[in-house]
Amino acid sequence: MLDANLKTQLQAYLERVTLPFEIVATLDGSDKSQEMLGLLQDIQGLCDKIALRTDGQDPRVPSFSLERPDADISLRFAGIPMGHEFTSLVLALLQVGGYPSKASEEAIAQIKALDGEYRFETYFSLSCQNCPDIVQALNLMAVLNPRISHVAIDGALFQDEVEKRQIMAVPTIYLNGEPFGQGRMELEQILAKLDTGAAARDAEKLNAKEAFDVLVIGGGPAGASAAIYAARKGIRTGVAAERFGGQVLDTMAIENFISVQETEGPKLARALEEHVRQYEVDIMNLQRAVRLVPAAAKGGLHEVRFESGAALKAKAVILATGARYRALGVPGEQEYRAKGVAYCPHCDGPLFKGKRVAVIGGGNSGVEAAIDLAGIVAHVTLLTHGEKLRADAVLQRKLHSLPNVTVLLNAPIAEVVGDGQKVNGLVYKERLSGEAHRIELEGVFVQIGLLPNTEWLKGSIELTERGEIITDAHGTTTVPGVFAAGDATTVPYKQIVIAMGEGAKASLGAFDHLIRSSAPA
Repeated sequence: MLDANLKTQLQAYLERVTLPFEIVATLDGSDKSQEMLGLLQDIQGLCDKIALRTDGQDPRVPSFSLERPDADISLRFAGIPMGHEFTSLVLALLQVGGYPSKASEEAIAQIKALDGEYRFETYFSLSCQNCPDIVQALNLMAVLNPRISHVAIDGALFQDEVEKRQIMAVPTIYLNGEPFGQGRMELEQILAKLDTGAAARDAEKLNAKEAFDVLVIGGGPAGASAAIYAARKGIRTGVAAERFGGQVLDTMAIENFISVQETEGPKLARALEEHVRQYEVDIMNLQRAVRLVPAAAKGGLHEVRFESGAALKAKAVILATGARYRALGVPGEQEYRAKGVAYCPHCDGPLFKGKRVAVIGGGNSGVEAAIDLAGIVAHVTLLTHGEKLRADAVLQRKLHSLPNVTVLLNAPIAEVVGDGQKVNGLVYKERLSGEAHRIELEGVFVQIGLLPNTEWLKGSIELTERGEIITDAHGTTTVPGVFAAGDATTVPYKQIVIAMGEGAKASLGAFDHLIRSSAPA
């Protein structure tokens, strides 16, 4: 199952296993069961502390659990965790085998203190870059707390189950048989939902913090770059972000990041956070900013208020809140979000295997999505309101070579329609004639660009009509002492490498501002 190179790498990891445990597999005569058996036999052969049994009785076949005689651990994979989930498998093997997690001591204590019974089920797809964070977080919780169980389920393999529960987006989490969450979540977010007092405790801690020299709002490439440049100046630096990594976490292949031939968004996001943590930067995650209160007088402190009730103050603020997927804004879109309306073809595409879908958007993102989906689904209809596609020529040639793709130009979307439970079609109107047409389908993938995350800044700083923060060549905004960088600003060409450069520039501008503000008159 595993090639020689992967076996060598895995063996090096499994040398860290200190406690013996068993892999208990539930198999039948199917090809997938034989494939799983091959994988598990490879794992067993690489570590003498791992035993393999094939007498499991789980209702999901094929599946396997990790069980340790001296501990009550309920952790299972239903399906073959390769692709993006191979790392989840490796971490589960290590943690069940006694290797400590890198989670903070505070998070570990919080997990162990959870009371009650928590039966988690996570539906994932092997091509989803957002799923591993949830799978790994819940696996860790199952290892640390005997009252927590977790099964990670490959939605593409258990299609009947997915259909029954009407799951049309991954990751999807169930807790005790009821929907718990959908989309990317990290360990801290899961704990915050379970431990309802955590947000208030965190807000209290933030309110007690002293003022920062530089406070960065946002943890994407621009925010990470700004934090590093500020910290290297030896000044008190903080980063407050909803999720460290930002929009990069939702990005699949990255092939234009100079000096790195190819990487993936989550991998780059982890590298950004690790780099920031090399410095004395106070990282405050899960913090959604809701208001900027500029300093009342020159040289005073700016204040940023958060949804949690916390507030932070700083001599200089760098706004790097990035952007999010732009919505269609038509009837039915929000009603059927995650019920057929999706924004990540890599994550959710496998759930639409053999079905009919539409892709909305004629730029590179839309055309790339249509190309990827064409290899999975029965048919793709790509619609754009423009007279022609805007994607690169090489992508257009590939698109038009595919037999199961239809391209509709001058076709703005009027409505997403469904049966009350899930999408079953969409309506578009010909831009020139106004004539309405309905397309029967099961999925709609929206790929029409980004919107800046700046609504919370209205009234406190000058924005363009599109909501972008107006900056000059130094990253300076219209408020002295407040700087901005990245996709939330007017800087053209929303690219990772540009955002990083802009973050560094804004940080240098903030440092220069601090020097001049503190210099004697």
